[in-house]
Amino acid sequence: MEAVKNAVRMAGITKHFGSVVANRNINLELHEGEILSLLGENGSGKTTLMNMLSGIYYPDKGQIFIHDKPVTIKSPKDAFDNGIGMIHQHFKLVDVFTATENIILGLDEKGSLNLKRASKKIKEISERYGFEIDPNQKVYNMSVSQKQTVEIIKVLYRGADILILDEPTAVLTPQETDKLFAVMRNMQKDGKSLIIITHKLHEVLEVSDRVAILRKGEYIGDVATKDASQQSLTDMMVGRAVSLNIDCPKAEVIQERLRVEHLTVKDVEGVKRLDDVTFTANSGEILGIAGIAGSGQRELLESIAGLQKLEPESKIVYIDPKTGEERILNGLDPLKIIRSGVLLSFVPEDRFGMGLVGSMSIAENVMLRSYRMGRGNPLLNRKHPRDLANKIVDDLEVVTPNVDRIPLRRLSGGNVQKVLVGREIEQSPTVLMTAYAVRGLDINTSYTIYNLLTKQKMQGVAVIYVGEDLDVLLELCDRILVLCGGQVSGIVDARSVTKEQIGLMMTQFRKDSIAKEAAKHEK
Repeated sequence: MEAVKNAVRMAGITKHFGSVVANRNINLELHEGEILSLLGENGSGKTTLMNMLSGIYYPDKGQIFIHDKPVTIKSPKDAFDNGIGMIHQHFKLVDVFTATENIILGLDEKGSLNLKRASKKIKEISERYGFEIDPNQKVYNMSVSQKQTVEIIKVLYRGADILILDEPTAVLTPQETDKLFAVMRNMQKDGKSLIIITHKLHEVLEVSDRVAILRKGEYIGDVATKDASQQSLTDMMVGRAVSLNIDCPKAEVIQERLRVEHLTVKDVEGVKRLDDVTFTANSGEILGIAGIAGSGQRELLESIAGLQKLEPESKIVYIDPKTGEERILNGLDPLKIIRSGVLLSFVPEDRFGMGLVGSMSIAENVMLRSYRMGRGNPLLNRKHPRDLANKIVDDLEVVTPNVDRIPLRRLSGGNVQKVLVGREIEQSPTVLMTAYAVRGLDINTSYTIYNLLTKQKMQGVAVIYVGEDLDVLLELCDRILVLCGGQVSGIVDARSVTKEQIGLMMTQFRKDSIAKEAAKHEK
């Protein structure tokens, strides 16, 4: 039997940030030609450890070995020189540049800049591993998965044979995830070694050869993927037995809180993103929204939140829980919706693009949403937002040294998501809308969020939950609205429908529409 060779060995790695120990005496190995999953709760030190391997941070103690040779990595350039490339959770691209320009940006190549030659090399890399990319496409015209492709090709272009992917599937559709995994397997066959940081346990079991687990900055151990299960990995990660069941009690009082009628939304090119959508959201219920990515989920929530222009036939009505008065929300911007007395919270899909400010602290981000609730000048009186921030940190176990001084972008992606969800829940809304609220969260925190949403429901809040995991939708929700191509293909009772039936509804409506159109033409 051939001895296993190490592509990477990290020995005794320790990293402090002030009084906080992010990593303590970690020993980690990545074998050549292996896909290794790095697993741990939010704030367990996964990204920090990989940032040291990629040259963003420098360890306080310990030694890194690449192909059994000791190396010193003090910068991303040192990492590239050792064949290491990291694809970060938040992309680092210039929007107005093309894919080719982004990929070669910063390279010190001899001779004049030759975009044609670079474009040819990019196409060769794409064909070799199965990427789909137009080298001349501008980044601002790209989907999330296309931007990620540019980031991966960027490190391959520089000759990396050790790749680190930080939460690569966090914002990808299931179809895009499948494509990424196919590309990863192609890279593995070509001799590349890969580390993937992810919280999605079913993906860990599907794509990796081995799983290494961190807990509170320390290395717990590793296990061959073939010998692991979601339950065993969760127990190792958390350090105790964790129940993977979601309670879905029925509320005693269920009342209509939001009525959406004939909601139609077009994009800037005049294409309908929502077409005649009608439903009600009730207090004491969680209404799930299911659908293939791009079926109109984002536009639906943004329309209710006042962020989309509605077509004339559309009508959104809010029913006041105290007086029963009906208020039409059409044409109101988010501020007017708040000033009209409608308590509506919205957890958007894009954390930093729409939800939070990365350069601000937790307390300052809370203040952006809650300053009307405090007394006096919000710029001078910080007690109320600070108290709310500390409550969020305690309730959701946000890993941070303080709520006042650390910029939010310095926290792990999962902790950022906790702040966003916690801040919205703390507004005591009567309607709470969440888009992918547990995206990027470890499984233990995900179940904490599910319980918080259920608690809101039992307190009389109308909860609208957009999620990707059909199993979770069935366990968590009371009713499920299924979208297909911007239209409602059905609203079903979550307690009596099956996952297979929902899956058919997510695709069948479009097939039926195509069949009807074909029948018309035949006549």
